[in-house]
Amino acid sequence: MNISINRRRFIQSTSAIALGAMSCGAGRALAQPSNELRVSVYGGDVGKANVEAYVKPFEAETGIKVTAIPDDVTLPQIELMVTSNNTTVDVVGASSALAHTANLKSLLEQIDYSIFKKDELDAILDFAKKPFGVAGLVYGIPMVYSTEKFPPTGPQPTSWADFWDVEKFPGVRTLETGQGGEEGPWEEALLADGVAADKIYPMDIDRVFASLDKIKPHIRKWWTSGSEGQQLFHDKAVDIGNCYDGRAILLIDQGAPLKINRNQSKLTNDYWVIPKGSPNVQNAQKFIEFATRADRQAAFAKLVPYGPINRNAFKLLPEEVGLKLPSHPKLLANSIVMDTQWYTEVGSGGKTNIERLQERWNEWVI
Repeated sequence: MNISINRRRFIQSTSAIALGAMSCGAGRALAQPSNELRVSVYGGDVGKANVEAYVKPFEAETGIKVTAIPDDVTLPQIELMVTSNNTTVDVVGASSALAHTANLKSLLEQIDYSIFKKDELDAILDFAKKPFGVAGLVYGIPMVYSTEKFPPTGPQPTSWADFWDVEKFPGVRTLETGQGGEEGPWEEALLADGVAADKIYPMDIDRVFASLDKIKPHIRKWWTSGSEGQQLFHDKAVDIGNCYDGRAILLIDQGAPLKINRNQSKLTNDYWVIPKGSPNVQNAQKFIEFATRADRQAAFAKLVPYGPINRNAFKLLPEEVGLKLPSHPKLLANSIVMDTQWYTEVGSGGKTNIERLQERWNEWVI
């Protein structure tokens, strides 16, 4: 089952599906009836879960016809739609970096929080509510390790300093590549070097790579996709590393001898956003409000193991299910929310921190 989401969709090339959507003339886009909505829901099992948890019940409640687009929409596509006055996708599921960057470029509508019920809005995690978007899900990138290599009867790693300690915790290692800049072993490297969780940002890039120098010889593979990281653990090719938590949960549920260490887990999220010029902006606002309700968030979490952004959703989930999800209140306290705003900030050299990390990584990893 494919439960990963492409985390670097904001730098992907334009896809055929979205190009097809944008090929309509501006006049045709503006003529769309007000009882319709076009929503980018992703592909794979996440896309199917979005349809079952959000699209179908939204249609049933409102009578609004939703066209679900099973594909990612990229930053260049959003920019082209907005600047050409031809916005043909009303709601976009966007990575955190895409959403922040699109907002900096003034490509997004502001979310109308006045239509949210107070008890629902108050229950949404603070970091999930932005003027330009509301998170649809939370995912983690925690440490995962083999319980055959590190059984409960012996010492088990509990921090990234332990991961860097190859003498006390010997084993084959993997970490996510930093080639995309947006995600990489940056926070892990700083934590391993003794930086406190609340002092990670703004990130000291020189210190990041000085720490990575120490672990580099012990990394068998820098995984480049969620499926690759999952496969490494599935095949027992590695003993310890980081991994998307949804992938790891799936393996564990299938009986793999693995354990997730949630201490110092990185958390981030994807947003629901509305490109400027949407001809169905009011329906788009209604859809986002609907998708963030506790009952809908719980329904989604039952289909794919990503964390709800509405705390009240956990009241509707069995405790054993809720504790598998990264946004559970008991897990949040020891997790680190990635500061995507820092990643997308532009420095004096005219480059974003994403670009700086990407360039430094490509020089370093050779």
